[in-house]
Amino acid sequence: MTSLVNAAFEKTLVEDNDLPWEIVDAKIRRKIMSYSKDLMLVKVAFEKGGVGATHKHPHLQMSYIAGGVFEITINGESKILKEGDVYFVPSEVLHGAICLEDGVLVDVFNPMREDFIHT
Repeated sequence: MTSLVNAAFEKTLVEDNDLPWEIVDAKIRRKIMSYSKDLMLVKVAFEKGGVGATHKHPHLQMSYIAGGVFEITINGESKILKEGDVYFVPSEVLHGAICLEDGVLVDVFNPMREDFIHT
């Protein structure tokens, strides 16, 4: 997997079908689409019932709901978001997601998530 993820480093023209899915758990998978040290875009596919556990990180995060319906919780406030909606997570703020209908999130991080890169 390392060489495939590294192949996304500063990739300028990205075709979705060229990238494999990484299994996160039984209901979640992701693709690192492209990244630099300052920015990363990740596609995350959820099956209904998939849970992005509550967590925080030093990165700024903005996410676009490309499909499906999610209950998003940020800093204790929850809202149901659907295709076309967006949410922003400031640095070090607790957040999580519950997938209510199969869907896809497009996550953007600044700086890139080094913990997503496998060595």
